Amino acid sequence: MSATHIEPVSNVVWHDTTVTRLMREQLNGHRAAAVWFTGLSGSGKSTIGHLVEEQLHRHGCRTYTLDGDNVRHGLCSDLGFSERDRTENIRRIAEMVQLFLDAGIITLTAFISPLRMHRELVQRLVGPDRFVEIHCACPLEVCEQRDVKGLYRRARAGEIREFTGISAPYEPPVAPDLVLHTHRVPIEECAEQVVGRLRERGVLECGRQRA
Repeated sequence: MSATHIEPVSNVVWHDTTVTRLMREQLNGHRAAAVWFTGLSGSGKSTIGHLVEEQLHRHGCRTYTLDGDNVRHGLCSDLGFSERDRTENIRRIAEMVQLFLDAGIITLTAFISPLRMHRELVQRLVGPDRFVEIHCACPLEVCEQRDVKGLYRRARAGEIREFTGISAPYEPPVAPDLVLHTHRVPIEECAEQVVGRLRERGVLECGRQRA
């Protein structure tokens, strides 16, 4: 089923909160950020994302990981994989990520998000200073060899239409914050690289409020 375009209503007014994101970040002891993992199916996005979250959790960070498959079981269960539905899928996710960031949470996302315009949409919404783009770069043939979910086999057999890398395009990021060559570098090392990049971006630095 395709997404239905809904016109914004004109009789609602934004209500500013008295507890701000900055106040929440100070309480958490770190900045909020959207850590956006992109790459082909089987490139290691979810695996590395969860490893990063485990490391951040051990450091006392407030985190949450959003996974592409999980989101399509609930929030986006009414969407297919047409270009229009993919756009709506990313738009909904971007709005949800924005809410998590407002709560002061480091939000890790694992979505193929194959089109640059979709990732740029997220960056515009959350702000470039809050957006950390991680490209899990893995050759298609390696992803197919892994084929953990059997999706490539089904796509090759024509059972899945518009499958990224086979019958639908993937546009690699032009200037990501970090490129992880997941077919050559162990996933634990990849996770450490991501945490290191977050430190460089100042995400893990924010003074706590005094009690």
